[in-house]
Amino acid sequence: MVTNYEGDNIEFKEDLPLLPVRDIVVYPFMILPLFVGRESSIQAVEHALNESNRLILLSSQKDITAESPAPSEIYELGTVAMIMRMRKLPDGRIKILVQGLTKARIKDFISEEPYFVAKVDKVEDAKIEETSVAVNALMRTIREQLERVITQGKVLSPDILMVLEDIQDPGRLADLVASNLNLHVGEAQMILEILDPIERLNRINDILGRELEILAMQAKIKNNAKEEISKNQKEFFLREQIKAIKNELGDGVEEPEDEIAEFKAKVEKAGMPEEVEKETLKQVQRLEKMHPDSSESSIVRSYLEWLTELPWSTSSEEHLDLDLAQKILDEDHFDLRKVKERILEYLAVRRLKGKNMKGPILCFSGPPGVGKTSLGKSIAKSMGREFVRISLGGVKDEAEIRGHRRTYVGSMPGRVIQALKQVKTNNPVILLDEVDKLGGDFKGDPSSALLEVLDPEQNSTFRDHYLNVPFDLSNVMFIATSNVLENIPGPLRDRMEVINLSGYTQEEKVQISKKYLIPKQMEENGISDDHIKFTDEGVHAVIEHFTSEAGLRNLERKIGALCRKVAMKIAKGEADKTHIVTNTVFKLLGPPVFTREDDNKENEVGVCTGLAWTAAGGEILYIESTKMKGKGLTLTGQLGDVMKESAQTAVGFIRSKALDFGISEDAFEENEIHIHLPAGAIPKDGPSAGITLATTLVSLLTEKAIKKSVAMTGEITLTGKVLPVGGIKEKALAAMRRNIDTVIIPWKNQKDLVDIPDEYRAKINFIPVKSFEEVLEIALEGWEGKTTFKKKEKTKKKTNTTPMAA
Repeated sequence: MVTNYEGDNIEFKEDLPLLPVRDIVVYPFMILPLFVGRESSIQAVEHALNESNRLILLSSQKDITAESPAPSEIYELGTVAMIMRMRKLPDGRIKILVQGLTKARIKDFISEEPYFVAKVDKVEDAKIEETSVAVNALMRTIREQLERVITQGKVLSPDILMVLEDIQDPGRLADLVASNLNLHVGEAQMILEILDPIERLNRINDILGRELEILAMQAKIKNNAKEEISKNQKEFFLREQIKAIKNELGDGVEEPEDEIAEFKAKVEKAGMPEEVEKETLKQVQRLEKMHPDSSESSIVRSYLEWLTELPWSTSSEEHLDLDLAQKILDEDHFDLRKVKERILEYLAVRRLKGKNMKGPILCFSGPPGVGKTSLGKSIAKSMGREFVRISLGGVKDEAEIRGHRRTYVGSMPGRVIQALKQVKTNNPVILLDEVDKLGGDFKGDPSSALLEVLDPEQNSTFRDHYLNVPFDLSNVMFIATSNVLENIPGPLRDRMEVINLSGYTQEEKVQISKKYLIPKQMEENGISDDHIKFTDEGVHAVIEHFTSEAGLRNLERKIGALCRKVAMKIAKGEADKTHIVTNTVFKLLGPPVFTREDDNKENEVGVCTGLAWTAAGGEILYIESTKMKGKGLTLTGQLGDVMKESAQTAVGFIRSKALDFGISEDAFEENEIHIHLPAGAIPKDGPSAGITLATTLVSLLTEKAIKKSVAMTGEITLTGKVLPVGGIKEKALAAMRRNIDTVIIPWKNQKDLVDIPDEYRAKINFIPVKSFEEVLEIALEGWEGKTTFKKKEKTKKKTNTTPMAA
């Protein structure tokens, strides 16, 4: 910074543009560059440059982080400065060179937009009649202290001392020293606001004294650090001497040669591939040449430990007995026929082909609680393999899969290699849990890293970043689990054999409860058959009134709660055996959580039963419609874009066929139609409610009731065709839970009925349809097919328009 001594008598207008500056306080007679980036500040500079005197008020803002400071966040006292030069920068900012002229105080803000304009008053320092001996002594002291500050290491301009010798004015001397000390904004502003030059000099003298104390303390700390380094070197030499003494006495310190020999023996025993063994021995030789206490040696040692402890050639002995495997799978899980068949197929092929066979890569997809994770354990048990689970939910870092490179401090292999080291075999069953919940950010995409792991053509030479040598994963059986298959990226989904696990029916849940859940909860809660007896009626009551899920988790919790209630009775001394029937369930668990009060009691106009698929299984969806005087279509219930378009398609089709359906031509012009899908807080989307939306509209406009025992699913087109949809099994199970006996499905979805067991298909009448007219014949009460009311409706329109015209 340079000080200019010209311009003591400055005259300027009362209104000046204001430039808020941050992290610096500008003093009079300072010349310094400023970088201006804010749009409002750039406009203020341009305004000043358009004036003949090029003056602008520079005032510091109180909060340096504020991007758009309010008037209250700007100090009142600033410095009027002249813009000497201005240059525009490539990044849109401008660089200006300013010279402070005189202090000024903000009286008022004339405008704040598009930039600040302030009404200011010139502020002058208090006058000093003549410089006394005390003042001269104080000025000399400040010069000497500043010289000592520079001598002790403070980085200041080398010309500052020469400039100070020529300054005799106390105020200017104080401002010059303050501007070169890099003070905090608050402290620098405090000095600017001191109008008495002598007081300002005293304050600068105090600051220089404080600065000298800080510099002295820094020098002391540096000296202590040097002494500490010397002390560490001394301790190192002493330890070396102790080692030498112990060797002479024969106490036996472990020699580096012993460690090297141990690593070489491990390499020989590990059965590594030739390429890996060559790299490992190379690292052993590097370690041999290193000092044992160096940081590099510890990195190489950790790397060698990982390489030598991995199961390069160690495998579990497999059970290839298909009957035994079938027995183990049936003991642990009810039904799941497709999964069990796939595992038995693999074991059969393995038995015929031998060990030269790649492990399958399966993906179990289904709602929570259907047994995907526990199924992985059972598969490992049935095959005689080790089992390890890797949770991928929320994983965002690619290094979690592939590991970190050894250049990073604390680096280690990825989770796949860690799992293999943990189980000590190269053919375990690895469960990749919640693979649909993988994330991705600036650290990489772990789902892309899994592409190599889950590709049978590539994973035989999988390279972890930490190991940097190929490892054969082809013997590993990978099983992924997911709730929503669509969340898995396409390339990753393509590498896996997907097996869908749908929810359980109520009868299946009863059987699973009796066979698995009830014995497990009785054992966990310390009760036996002498204390409690579950009846089918009681289990049905728990399922129907206290759970609403595709899986079994809540059911197991409620059975556990019943067992705990009984255990508490026994602990209190009540010896009677508890029979779990419907009344007992309500008495122990309280009022029903789920009731059937919201089910349709009778056939209604404009209320249609639809079927929906969710990640937790199938659900019943009641679609309601009503009409009122007005015009237009209103859709509520948090509907997605696809479902809104389905409703518009249904309206378009019905309007085109209005006369065939017995609907007035003016029905849509004279009525506002409101369609609502409860519950309103749950988002809904998809095209499968198309025929349901169309049916409720026809019912509303023809005033024909919809049968409550009929549910439906299917996409509708503008020509009235019914297109296939997904999730038929889940939707069918939801209909069974609500005792619906007729389900309308698209014609092309008949192939999906194969997945539904015969005993459950017998309870529901599935009716496949090709066109919407077939839907109306099944769903509407008293539907007689095509009718025409054209003439009647025209007459109505005529009588109605007369009073409106009046």
